[in-house]
Amino acid sequence: MKKHILVIDDDPVLLAMVSDYLDEAGFAVSTANCGIYSNNIIYGNNPPSLIVLDVIMPLMSGVKKAKLLKQREKSAHIPIILMSSKEEQELKGLAEEAMVNDSLCKPFSAEQLIDKVKKLLS
Repeated sequence: MKKHILVIDDDPVLLAMVSDYLDEAGFAVSTANCGIYSNNIIYGNNPPSLIVLDVIMPLMSGVKKAKLLKQREKSAHIPIILMSSKEEQELKGLAEEAMVNDSLCKPFSAEQLIDKVKKLLS
């Protein structure tokens, strides 16, 4: 069975790009354009094995969403990769604050993304 990855980003181009990268690597992919409206996927019948989450989004930041996910028993175990166009050191600080498993600076290659996903799922 394919590992299920949820990608949350408000940028439709980036959402499609990341989704394509993961799909081509053999993962089942779901997408959401907002952290608030992703709960039906996260807590549904087929919860994700991993979440790729953008930092800067309207309504709720990726950092706040990650913190909420890590506080809930049903989602605390799900690995999260926080992604952003912020400077690498700032992103690492945000990732630490949000208690996520890894971070990824935009722009990134398909290889960089897939390597991080595979490392967290192994």
